[in-house]
Amino acid sequence: MLRLLLLAAALLLSACAGRAPLPVHNPDLPLPLQLHIQRLQAENRQDWVLVIQREEPGIRWSMMDLLGIPQARQKLIDKTWESDGFLPPNPEARELFAALLFALTPKDELAANYPGAWQHGRQRSLPERWDIRYAQPQNFELQFPKGPTYQVTPLSGETP
Repeated sequence: MLRLLLLAAALLLSACAGRAPLPVHNPDLPLPLQLHIQRLQAENRQDWVLVIQREEPGIRWSMMDLLGIPQARQKLIDKTWESDGFLPPNPEARELFAALLFALTPKDELAANYPGAWQHGRQRSLPERWDIRYAQPQNFELQFPKGPTYQVTPLSGETP
């Protein structure tokens, strides 16, 4: 019985450790936002459109491919991700959305929302999780320690 309890505790702790960090408070984002996301890994490139909008009581994240086919939809409500619609769970998209929330957090809100994060000039990092290099506030490269890399730009209406 003790072994079973220890195993259950270990599984619970590993599940919690695997969750992407979220801010202490929702940052003041200029919503709605429409972003072009390019996922780059090795020789592969994928392009998506992401719409982020405020929807009481939280923030809705809707990602679709360039044909408009939904890839992931989530709502962030009270520091909890909730599925939005009938799409299957997409852990990679959830991690991406959390990283984008970190990247889009205004500089003056960073320390209060992400203890342990740092920013110097055009680079921001949450060590061992995400690294961001900015060209502009909504134009940046997002790197994960073990890949992939994402190029994020504001949606301009032009075909990427």
